[in-house]
Amino acid sequence: MGGNNTAGMFYLYILHSPTVKKFYIGFTGDDLSERIRRHNSHHKGFTGQADDWELAYREAFPTKVEAAARERQIKRWKSQQRIQELIERNKP
Repeated sequence: MGGNNTAGMFYLYILHSPTVKKFYIGFTGDDLSERIRRHNSHHKGFTGQADDWELAYREAFPTKVEAAARERQIKRWKSQQRIQELIERNKP
């Protein structure tokens, strides 16, 4: 993560797959659209089980440490409902 970070930002992101009805929480310093494309390519791993992952939420951070901390915080929730509430509260 972070190989092509030309903007100097790191992103916490939440993906949702309608097929498997699950969320994936991650962070990256790479281009976000490229990272999502890689999630949707067939591979081993959690997101390899579907190819319809959509960006549901994101937050930008100036440092990798902050993005990673936010990822850990949200993952500790272990609640789809709480994640969904976060997404709904922040819709434009």
